[in-house]
Amino acid sequence: MLKHMPKKGPSSERLVRVFRNGRNQAVRIPREFELPVEEAIMRKEGQRLIIEPAPAKSLRAVLAGLKPLRENFPRIPDSPADPVDL
Repeated sequence: MLKHMPKKGPSSERLVRVFRNGRNQAVRIPREFELPVEEAIMRKEGQRLIIEPAPAKSLRAVLAGLKPLRENFPRIPDSPADPVDL
């Protein structure tokens, strides 16, 4: 059974088990280290793996990724504007 490693400074460390998931190597992230996102960036620095939240996509990037609508909307005739008393 794996045990908690002692805390070091403001952050903490945990010994975790590495396992195979099909052709991939995986690790379970302990609850206290969960990332509050659905996507993350992983990079390797020497022997270390660094995992951090992926930056949020801009509205422009989200809109660019949308598929065009294929629905035919009915034509709406232009009506004259209602008079307004100022």
